[in-house]
Amino acid sequence: MKGDRDKYSPRELGIDLLCDLVGAFLFNVGIYNFAVNAQFAPVGVSGIALILRYLFGLPMGITSIVLNIPIILVSYKLLGRSFLLRSMKSMLIFALVLDYVVPMLPAYQGNPLYASACTGIFSGLGLTIVYLRNCSTGGTDFLVMAIRKMFPHLTIGKISLVVDAVVILAGGLVFRNIDAVILGLVSSIVTTMVIDKIMYGLGAGKLVFVVTSHEAEVACKIEEATGRGSTFLKGQGSFTKNEKNVVMCACNNSQVVSVRRAVHETDKDAFLIITDSNEVYGEGFKPINGQF
Repeated sequence: MKGDRDKYSPRELGIDLLCDLVGAFLFNVGIYNFAVNAQFAPVGVSGIALILRYLFGLPMGITSIVLNIPIILVSYKLLGRSFLLRSMKSMLIFALVLDYVVPMLPAYQGNPLYASACTGIFSGLGLTIVYLRNCSTGGTDFLVMAIRKMFPHLTIGKISLVVDAVVILAGGLVFRNIDAVILGLVSSIVTTMVIDKIMYGLGAGKLVFVVTSHEAEVACKIEEATGRGSTFLKGQGSFTKNEKNVVMCACNNSQVVSVRRAVHETDKDAFLIITDSNEVYGEGFKPINGQF
C-alpha cells in the first residue's frame, strides 16, 4: 500500500477531487433535478435512494452512503483497498452534493420523457468523468467494476444496464406506474450510450485483416494511402492447409475506405475482414499513460 500512496501525489488528488466535484454535480443534477419530479427510479443505488425518499422521505445522499456499506464489504477483496479508498472519497462527495447542492437548483417540471433523457445524459457524463479517473461512485458501481474485472471483454455501460434493470423494475412497482419502468429504461439506455461513447467511442476505430499473397505490397500501399503501418501475421487455411499471409492494420474510422481501396488496387483476390476496435493504444493513437 505504501507504493500506492507514493504514486497518489497531491496533484493526482487535486485532479481527482476536481473530477469528483464536476462528476457529482452532473450526475446529481440528472437524478435530483430531473428524475425526482418525473417519479421514476434511475440507475443504481441512487435509484433505490429515490424510492426510499418517495416512501419514507429519507435524504437521498445519506441513504446512499448507508446502502453502500454492505456492497463495499462484498466488493473489498475483488477490487482492492486502493480502488475502494479512492471510490469512498468520490462516494462521500456525491452524497454531499446530492443533499446540499443540487436541491438549491430548480427542478424540471416538464415532459417526463424529456426528464428521463436528461437524467441519462447528465448521469452518463458524471459517471464517465469519475470512471476515467479509475474511481467509482459507490453502490452498484462497485458491482459493475467488480464484474468488469472478472469479465474485461464486457463494457461498463452494458454491465450497468443489466444491473440497473432490477432497480428500474422495483421503481415501477413502487410508483405503480408502467411509465416509471419505461422512463427508467430510457434513462438507463441513454446513460449506457453516453458512457460507452465517451469511454470507447472517442478511441474507437477499425481493425483490418487482409489475407493475401502480396503482403508487402499491400502494407506498402496502405501506408502510402493512410500513413498507417501494418503487422504481418502467419496463418493457415483450414481446408487447404496452405500457409496464408495476413496483414493486420489498425486505423481510424475515416481511413477505412482508403485502406479498402488500397487493398483492392494491390490484390483483387485478397480476403478482407474489417471489424470494430473499441480502443487502440500506441504510436499514432492514444498513449498508454495510466488512467487516461
